[in-house]
Amino acid sequence: MSDNPASDTDERLFFENGASWHWLWLGVVGALVMVFIQSSAGLGLQPTVPLFFLVMMCGFLTIQVRAARIHTSVELTAGTLRQGTETLPINEILAVYPEAENTVKSGEPLEPWQEARALGELNGVPKRRTGIGLKLVNDRTAQAWARDHEALRSALTKLVDAE
Repeated sequence: MSDNPASDTDERLFFENGASWHWLWLGVVGALVMVFIQSSAGLGLQPTVPLFFLVMMCGFLTIQVRAARIHTSVELTAGTLRQGTETLPINEILAVYPEAENTVKSGEPLEPWQEARALGELNGVPKRRTGIGLKLVNDRTAQAWARDHEALRSALTKLVDAE
C-alpha cells in the first residue's frame, strides 16, 4: 500500500520524452572520424580540432535535446495531460474527436479541430507528431499531439469515457 494518496493519478498511462540523448553520439562519431582521417593522411594524432569539434557538437546537441525534452514531451496520467510545459486536467476534456480524414498538408478540407490551438507553448503541432482533436469545457477546442498518436488517442478516449 502506498503512502501517497495521489499515487493512482500519478501513474503514467502514456509517455513520450520528446528526444533521445543518443543524438550526442553524433559528436563522438564525428570526432572519431576526424581522428581517423588525420591518421589515414599520415598526420598523426592532432587532438585539438577533433576535441574542439566534439565539444562544440555535443554542446549544441545537448541544448537541442534538452529543449526538445522540455517542449515536445507528452505525459498522460489519470488526472492530467501534459504537453510540453502545459498541463491540462483530464476533467476539462469532454470528448476526443475521431481521427481526421485529411492531413493538414493534404490541401483538402480540414476538420474544425485541426485548426484549433495546439496544447503546449509551441505555435502548432510539433514536427513528426500528429494532432488529436479535443473538445474542452467552456465550448473550447484544442489539439493534443504525439508521435504515437494512436496510443495517446486510445488512452485519452478511455479516460474521457470513464469520466
